[in-house]
Amino acid sequence: MRAAIYARVSTVDKQQNPESQLVFLRDYCRSRGFEVVREYVDRASANDLRGRKAWRELLRDAGHHRFGVVVVFKLDRAFRSSREMHKTLEAWELVGVGLVSAKEEAIDTTTPTGKLVLAIMAAVAEFELDMIRVRVQSGLERARREGKKLGRPAVDERAVRKALTMIAAGASQHTAAKESGVSRATIRRYMAAEGRAKKGVADEASEKAL
Repeated sequence: MRAAIYARVSTVDKQQNPESQLVFLRDYCRSRGFEVVREYVDRASANDLRGRKAWRELLRDAGHHRFGVVVVFKLDRAFRSSREMHKTLEAWELVGVGLVSAKEEAIDTTTPTGKLVLAIMAAVAEFELDMIRVRVQSGLERARREGKKLGRPAVDERAVRKALTMIAAGASQHTAAKESGVSRATIRRYMAAEGRAKKGVADEASEKAL
């Protein structure tokens, strides 16, 4: 079977080397008789989908059925959550691509037993999500009964001003957010508001000039 190998190491631990995973995965594929057609390697956190260029390429190639199975060191090297995993595997099943976790022997969708294990995992994950929804709803109702104010917390205007000043001086949004403690989403929201305000002033000035 034609196989694709995927390895990922986090940028947090500079000592990590993807070659450690790759050596193990190559040996594993050899023992299973898989023909490795390509190795995909990322140096990024699981949540950094933009930084995981190799993973995006793998997803595209899987859609074109350029291999029959994807082999990973462990599931957490590839997926951020069980929900994302099952959504991806459903799409792969339609094009005839399986998944094997070399370190988690029960995870192998090329076998009936492996498919059963994943089906059970999917059911457990859905149950956990339902339980979380129930707990969240109960918590919100209790908070309302106790008169607690719900909603987005107030933004520290001074911190936002600091971030905007840093950006105006040439700093990136990432750096400004880290230094000020304000999220990038909040910074972008304020920048958009300022942009609309400046545009309104400019339009008003143009009308007066006419």
